[in-house]
Amino acid sequence: MFTPIHTSLGALLLFQGSTGLLYHNGAILGISGLVSGSILRPSRDNVPIVVGLLSSVIPVYLLAPSFIPNYPNGPHSLASAAATFGMGILLGWGTKNGRGCTSGHMLCGLSRLSPRSIIATALFFTSAVLTANFGKGFGGSGIPSCGSGPCYTPIYPSGLELVFMSGAVALASLTNHIIVPRFLTRSEESKILFSYIAGLEFGLGLLISGMADSAKVLGFLAFLTDPYNFDPSLALVIAFGIGPSLVTYLSKKPGQINDKEKVETKPTLANQWRIPTATVADIDWRFVAGAVAFGVAWGLSGVCPGPALLRTMIQPTWGLPTAGGYIVGNLF
Repeated sequence: MFTPIHTSLGALLLFQGSTGLLYHNGAILGISGLVSGSILRPSRDNVPIVVGLLSSVIPVYLLAPSFIPNYPNGPHSLASAAATFGMGILLGWGTKNGRGCTSGHMLCGLSRLSPRSIIATALFFTSAVLTANFGKGFGGSGIPSCGSGPCYTPIYPSGLELVFMSGAVALASLTNHIIVPRFLTRSEESKILFSYIAGLEFGLGLLISGMADSAKVLGFLAFLTDPYNFDPSLALVIAFGIGPSLVTYLSKKPGQINDKEKVETKPTLANQWRIPTATVADIDWRFVAGAVAFGVAWGLSGVCPGPALLRTMIQPTWGLPTAGGYIVGNLF
């Protein structure tokens, strides 16, 4: 069902996590690269973020379990396990060669007005929409049925849910804008600590917004052939996730010369920015094919790397073959 308040507050947490990592640690929160890197090339730059994202399940499970998605059953046969493994390969190969996914390109890239990310997002979003509408739902992750009413009927949070969501957004804002600038120093230890915090904020945002719910994602993507079951919730991620990130980027201009002080700005906790420098000139056939392949995987399953990581935590029977396929896909 349409969840305007849940998704808006969840998107604000996505904004806090991704923008906080950029302005405090100088890095882009690109989940696909962080996930593969934490397994193939573990470092202080990727492992804390992934651990933070995974640990977001714990407060939700303990305090607001209604935000835990009700996933389809995991693989129940050798054939379904092989198919899930294959989807993982497609997801891994696509995000590696497309150089990103919904977090790195769509949330962080669009908010930086990156032409390369705009092209990638157009490619994978179009292929995801076409796949969700004209392909067959993968592994039981079909388009949801919302009972007697259409899926665009709004529902609103309970009092407990509203307190949890509002508290999470308020605490993230307090941490990012007051505690970190005032009490943390520019050091490796501070970077590691905030990497964990950013991953935690981002994971909470995925769960609360509905981005981690594969059925909800498919209900959003499959608007062409199934308008009755169309769930417009995730459009609010654009308004409350990408929108504030864009305003912040244009106002703070990371990596550029400060007009008043005539010096280059620096992240709060790091000595330099690590912003992608690739341009449209660097786009090749693998980039295009990778973005399309990722879109197909997203449109089939309703999951991208961040939600896939959370689903692995919640549903290991699905997550293990998916994670194995994802790593294999990253090898090519």
